Amino acid sequence: MTTSKLQNELVIDLRSDTLTQPTAAMREAIASASVGDEQKREDPTVNELERRGAEFLGQEEAVFLPTATMANQIALQILGRPGDALLVERHAHIMLSELGGPAVHSGLLTIGLQGTSGRFSPDQVVAEIRDRTSVHVAPTRIVAVENTHNSAGGRVWPLDEIDAIVATCREHDLAAHLDGARLVNAATACGVEPARIGRGFDTVTLCFSKGLGCPLGALIAGSSELMVKARRGKHFFGGAMRQAGIVAAAALYALDHHVDRIADDHARARRLGEGLAAAGLSVDPGQAETNFVQIDVGPDRAAAIDRLKERGVLVSTTVHPSVVRAVTHLDISDDDIETALEAIPDALLVLERR
Repeated sequence: MTTSKLQNELVIDLRSDTLTQPTAAMREAIASASVGDEQKREDPTVNELERRGAEFLGQEEAVFLPTATMANQIALQILGRPGDALLVERHAHIMLSELGGPAVHSGLLTIGLQGTSGRFSPDQVVAEIRDRTSVHVAPTRIVAVENTHNSAGGRVWPLDEIDAIVATCREHDLAAHLDGARLVNAATACGVEPARIGRGFDTVTLCFSKGLGCPLGALIAGSSELMVKARRGKHFFGGAMRQAGIVAAAALYALDHHVDRIADDHARARRLGEGLAAAGLSVDPGQAETNFVQIDVGPDRAAAIDRLKERGVLVSTTVHPSVVRAVTHLDISDDDIETALEAIPDALLVLERR
């Protein structure tokens, strides 16, 4: 059970997996980290994280950054040129939650594809490829995939669909970027190593401050040639640090101790989804592929959220106007799930009867 900063009382906080607190052991790793000047490549902990991170993501080299949003924006900048077109699912994080970054930072025209569970097809990609010989249109240069897909409820791209998108990009000379903020969740759901998913892309990003439980930090990975450009982008975007080993130590600890436990989050989300559906709520437990459960609470979503808060359960909104989400993470226990399974139906079914 977690302590809400908003109410200063014990609640079950299911708003996001970004709410995780560093464990005691992770704090010890932070406190004892060996550090140096990261900008000069002299921080041994950062260097080790970048070495291991590249292998973890199936790429030649990786660069440590403060946030995954910065990582995404650096990737887009080094893969395209101003005036190029980017293809991405219309509700992806790059579209909804990065403040128009592709246009602001890289001069990209962003084309939102209609997705199904956050996914799109090779045919959709091919249909949006513009004539590169024309002086009148923005040439299509980059395709971005988000896996897992946040707005779709933590949904996972099947491996064959990932492979088909990457193959289409190669066939048509398109750069392929993987927004892998929750890539470990996707890999766990598919029963593969993250490198199996990441290795086909030109660039891959990974966030440490979600399911992996770190206070901050992200990686961008790709070829050595691209990572030279990414390091320049790191300075350009203001992401260069100094004794960053104190943060990188948390990420190394997470790679050692928090990867396998992601499966626990998924199991708890399945239990929550199945239990809420059995209680009569509008939940499709089959959509709880990872650590998200989506609940359709009807037209008065604000009232539903307030009612849940009164019962000690915090959830968050989604891009869908009647849907809230409950997200499991390392600070949510089996007991928390059982308590939530009593509180949520009581709150929402009472609301429906009003």
